[in-house]
Amino acid sequence: MNATQTKPAKKAAAPATAAAAATPAAAAASVEPKRVVTGRVVSNKMDKTVTVLVERRVRHPVYGKYVVRSTRLHAHDESNSVNEGDLVEIAETRPLSKTKTWRVTKVVTAARE
Repeated sequence: MNATQTKPAKKAAAPATAAAAATPAAAAASVEPKRVVTGRVVSNKMDKTVTVLVERRVRHPVYGKYVVRSTRLHAHDESNSVNEGDLVEIAETRPLSKTKTWRVTKVVTAARE
């Protein structure tokens, strides 16, 4: 551009509304709820960690039969009070280690002695 030409003025950004204001309470409310699943404790040999077997039923895409699929998850147990065989509820949380991103929220049913 030479000296006689001018650049077109840039449009101003739209003003932020009060609802879009970033407040800690508004930010926390917009976070999606964490997943909560129920499973059976299969190992409690680690310190403050339990291994939970979560089973789910899925329908086979071709045959239509329901098949049981399982997932083993590591969950944080702060009090080391959960035993093998207990039915527990676990909730997703921030990563606590390389493999542990769940925490035990409650014991649904204790294992029989």
